Amino acid sequence: MTCFAAFALTLGQVFVAAQTPPAATRFHLSHAAMGTEFTIDLYAKDQSTAEQQANVAFDEIDRLEDLLSNYRPSSELSRISRDAGNGPVVTDPETFQFLERSLFWSQRSSGAFDITVGPLLRVWGFYQHGGRVPLDTELKSLRDSIGSEKITLDEEHRSVSFKNHHAMDLDPGSIGKGFAVDAAVRLLREAGVQSALISAGGSTLYAIGAPPGESGWIVKVEDPRSTGITAATVLLKDTSLSSGACTQKFFIKDGHRYCHIFNPQTLRPMEGVLQSTVISPSATDSDALSTVVFVLPPEASRQLLTSMPNTEALLFRGPTPVSDCIAINWQGQPCSPNHSSSKSPSQEKGN
Repeated sequence: MTCFAAFALTLGQVFVAAQTPPAATRFHLSHAAMGTEFTIDLYAKDQSTAEQQANVAFDEIDRLEDLLSNYRPSSELSRISRDAGNGPVVTDPETFQFLERSLFWSQRSSGAFDITVGPLLRVWGFYQHGGRVPLDTELKSLRDSIGSEKITLDEEHRSVSFKNHHAMDLDPGSIGKGFAVDAAVRLLREAGVQSALISAGGSTLYAIGAPPGESGWIVKVEDPRSTGITAATVLLKDTSLSSGACTQKFFIKDGHRYCHIFNPQTLRPMEGVLQSTVISPSATDSDALSTVVFVLPPEASRQLLTSMPNTEALLFRGPTPVSDCIAINWQGQPCSPNHSSSKSPSQEKGN
């Protein structure tokens, strides 16, 4: 782990910068987990205190990875994937809570968000980091294995079962990191941390308080259509921001680019969308919603977010040069290079 007082942090589509604090020292600590790098930037009186506080959060992230990893056969989520087709599987409170929130977003998004897409990632070669285009017959054979409506949760007995009566492949990739960030935030607050920025690989962030003397953590959202161009700048304070993009996880076959974010209805990678960014009070929710906004048509996303206070979204569609940026509940004038905006939502805007 490394630490230093002032720096500029670059992670994926999100850039973070802050001034040197007048009274406390800023420490930067990192930890590999969930297939990415988690980082915590916090203000503390000394390095020992910062490391102690951050390590509590990192240990919690590791513990949740042991529960929710679909790459580990010993995880609780893997056990459910294997056994819930044979009958109800009683699970622990946290895994049950995770599944409840996952199914909540599946229902709210009419299936645009779905943790049962593991077979799609597998058949399209994303688990092998290679990429392949499956035959239509292969995709049709997966229909009975995909769909969150096939999962039944029994709150009274805290059990999980699959209506199709066979194993499924639950994938936490679109919500698990946000769930872990929220857990880390709770422990950091309990440890007395008043100013910190937690990042899960740059795709999901949560800001606790603000840097000393500042009104929030400055986060710049990159425009995926132009390298190095900022589409919007926001101040995060006690809220989260998540981005989903096809700029890093994709493969090209016969000149066509295939994205790792799927439409569960078509069983195919999304087309014509470059990036989604969502601000929400919960990292779990912003993580899930970044996929929802990526998959749903813009008008459906607009309708969904209208009923959600303190939730904003930016959607970038392509390919370039024919592309657009759609803002939902977003303050100011996003989508303009180097333009700043606060995090508070205002009237819906689109273009």
